[in-house]
Amino acid sequence: MDTTGLSNVVLVTVDSLRADAIGAYDAERHTPVMDSIANSGTVFERAFATGNWTPFSFPSIMASRPVFADTGSIGVNGVPTLASVLSDADVTTGGFNAANGFLTSHWGYEAGFDEFEPFVASVGSSIYSRYLATHPTVEAWLQLAASPIRRIRSRLAGNTDDRPFLDTSRMFDVEHAAMEFLEGTDGPFFLWVHYMDTHTPYVPAPRYIREVSDGILGTHRMLHAHTRTGLGWEVDERTLNELRTLYQAAARQVDASIGRLLDELAANGLDDETAVVLAGDHGEEFQEHGHLAHYPKLYDELINVPFVIDVPGAEGRRVEQQVGLDTIPPTVTDLLGIDAPDEWTGDSLASTVLDGDEPVDEPVVSVTVRGEDVTAQPIPRSLDDGDLLVSVRDRDWTYIRNVDEETEEVYYRPDDPTEQDDRSDEADGDARAVVERFRPVVDAHAELLREKGDAAATAGDVDGDLGARLEALGYR
Repeated sequence: MDTTGLSNVVLVTVDSLRADAIGAYDAERHTPVMDSIANSGTVFERAFATGNWTPFSFPSIMASRPVFADTGSIGVNGVPTLASVLSDADVTTGGFNAANGFLTSHWGYEAGFDEFEPFVASVGSSIYSRYLATHPTVEAWLQLAASPIRRIRSRLAGNTDDRPFLDTSRMFDVEHAAMEFLEGTDGPFFLWVHYMDTHTPYVPAPRYIREVSDGILGTHRMLHAHTRTGLGWEVDERTLNELRTLYQAAARQVDASIGRLLDELAANGLDDETAVVLAGDHGEEFQEHGHLAHYPKLYDELINVPFVIDVPGAEGRRVEQQVGLDTIPPTVTDLLGIDAPDEWTGDSLASTVLDGDEPVDEPVVSVTVRGEDVTAQPIPRSLDDGDLLVSVRDRDWTYIRNVDEETEEVYYRPDDPTEQDDRSDEADGDARAVVERFRPVVDAHAELLREKGDAAATAGDVDGDLGARLEALGYR
């Protein structure tokens, strides 16, 4: 297919967005905008993140490189990033991140962006300001208490703004910055926006809670669920259902924001020449393996993510073969007619999107680092933080190995989609063949990482503001 009319790419990444959170992967979900992108684009049904949390996944998304492989620490310092390659080819670049402290200049993510704003602003020096910065749910409660006054003032002023009652996720900051970038850009551009709404704690607007549930007490659900989890009380079935509802409402809130960005593209006459790439950076657990959020594990609820590429004029299709998110940078450069660096590990999916060619049938490798306590989340910076776990996935099988403890797990997903039946102890048959086929892949990847990881130069101490924002994400 001829792509000479394609000039621009918008990359939308959503933190903690698991594949079954959107309608393209689960028909019961209510995400009309993302579903419309999927209906006209290419949906990768088996797309896998390269790690269970942002710092382990994003080196592949923004630099097509495995985490730890270049410096022994997280981040993309010293490697050619997607933005830098595009900028060198005279593509205007803008990147806007909703205050995820792992996606800042400290970790090298500003490289190549003409406009870059992570919205990790100063949190102030007072005890009160720092407490609110590290406890966003409390901040949400305070803003909730003032919401009746805000609504009255809004109505008296004649405003019909479709905003939620608060913006703790910084969604509107990102949205408005992206729109200003679109309005002020001439010529080819690359725009990256990263949303945090589906990252715990989930604080969606009540209207979106009502949209995805049959109840009217949306705010009550939010306060009840977050109070119980915040106090460390047992997560009973009611609380778990409330958390799932809040999560789906947060996904709907992101969905609406993406819709406004697409409307802005159309208003500026850019929609017919702009490809849209949508992906989650990792998933989220709701006690499928005993916990909430995204602790260091490598099961599908954390690794299987939505991945959609919509190129104007290309046929919509669904792809069954497995792909990793390291395909994003080479696919974007390929769509824009720009050569990819040799250092990038991913293969371009442009021919798959444009012509329906099958992607390369290579297994997808993912990693995490786990300390003695799976629920302890220090800021992960190197392989010295704990045991190295590596998983390998093809279309049907998942193989997970704790490289340091020399333990392994094997799951056959068609019969066991939630990966509960470990078949690693089978002496022969298909499961044993998977072990023999994938164990060398794990060993080779571990050796690659440890070439740098043993030297493990850390990325240095973070400043107080960045540390506070990381603490708000659950890292201490």
